[in-house]
This record gives sequence, C-alpha cells and structure tokens, in this order.
Amino acid sequence: MPSQFKVQRTDKPFLTDIQTLRQRARLHMQDGPVTDSYKANRETVLKILNEALATEIVCVLRYKRHYFMASGIHSQGVANEFLQHANEEQQHADQIAARIVQLGGQPNFSPEGLTGRSHSEYVEGETLVDMIREDLVAERIAIDTYREVVNFLGNDDPTTRRLMEEILAVEEEHADDLVNILKEMNLRPDKERKPEKIPGRQK
Repeated sequence: MPSQFKVQRTDKPFLTDIQTLRQRARLHMQDGPVTDSYKANRETVLKILNEALATEIVCVLRYKRHYFMASGIHSQGVANEFLQHANEEQQHADQIAARIVQLGGQPNFSPEGLTGRSHSEYVEGETLVDMIREDLVAERIAIDTYREVVNFLGNDDPTTRRLMEEILAVEEEHADDLVNILKEMNLRPDKERKPEKIPGRQK
C-alpha cells in the first residue's frame, strides 16, 4: 500500500556555492570574523555586550569586597564562595571583552559611569546575611538580563548567544549556591532577621 506521505524534495543547496563564499571572504577583510552573513545589528550587540561587561565588573568588585569583609561564625565558608564567584565573574568579563574586540568594538572598562552601565547594583551590605542577599539579588538580575540577551540574539549571532548562554548557566549556579547558603544558615532568602554587625560598624 503506497504511503500517503510524500517526501518534499528541494534543489536548494545547503551551503552557498564555494565560489561565492570565496569572493565574500575577500570583501571587508578588516572586519575579521564579521562576514556579510552576520545578521545582527553590530552596534546594538556591542552596546549590549558592554552593558554585560559592566555588570560583570560590578559583580567582581562587590564579591571581592564581601570576601574581605565577611565575618562571623559562617564567614569562612561563605567568604570562599564569594571569592570563587568573584573569580568566575572576572572570567566572564574577560570573555565578553574578547568577544567585543572580535566584533570590531572596544570594551568599555572606564570606571566613569560603570554603575550606570551595569544592570546590577553595587551594594556593600552591613552584615554577612545582607551581603549574601544582595549578591543573590544581583545574580537574579543578571539571569533575567542574560536570558533576554540570548532570546534577542537568536540565530542572528549564534557565537555571542552561546557565550551568553554559558555565562547564564554559571549565574544560575551562583544563585543556587547563595540560596543554599541561606538555607544552611536556617534563613529564607526573603525573610529578614537582625544578625551580628560587622566589627567596626556602628549599630
């Protein structure tokens, strides 16, 4: 009995013919990896990446401060987590900066306007619990931001999208780490308490 489904056949080639590819490759060679088939708006992508770069730098600075200022009965393990997160955020910043250069842009490391470009805030926190919660808030902001970036890029810039997907996965791990730390301290992320102040601060 003949099948009722017919296979659609097409003569459309999977790839552009090799001669056309060779000709394209010789045009605008100064653009490096950005060829004519690049579909995204490069200026917009560079702006987005510089905002992500600022976000990562602010996170590095905040985590580093929290690492050095952590004190109290839970401080050693939490401080080590802060330091690990700081190092991973620094790696993200380096990866984003490298991608910006690949796209023909300039990574903006200027401290002027840094917090304005960043999506997350630089909040010091007065106690260890404050620090953990502020870092958790910042991670959740980054997660939402990077999800939107991934959706925006789609297939127009798959390389940048994959980079942001990888960074997003790590930010999700960071948020999970921080929630687990609060649980180990018998605290809810959204429930306030009055823990001990950091030494040297006024009550």
